[in-house]
Amino acid sequence: MDMGAIIVWLIVGAIAGWLAGMIVKGGGFGLLGNIVVGIIGAVVAGWLLPYLGINLGGGMIAAIIDSAIGAVLVLVIVSMVKKA
Repeated sequence: MDMGAIIVWLIVGAIAGWLAGMIVKGGGFGLLGNIVVGIIGAVVAGWLLPYLGINLGGGMIAAIIDSAIGAVLVLVIVSMVKKA
């Protein structure tokens, strides 16, 4: 994995985490936390969406949407665990 791929992961993670933080009110973790949530969301979406038969296509926009969906799921789960 080269440096360019890592930078793309961080950018996609940051955007997806920011979107998830905007969708799930009160679920944001700051910039670094949102990047981490976005990357974890990308992994979750990469596993879950194909399992459900959902394919948004390729490219950067599809990666951001996939990651944001996964990040929202991660934030909802984390919010539920924090409240319990």
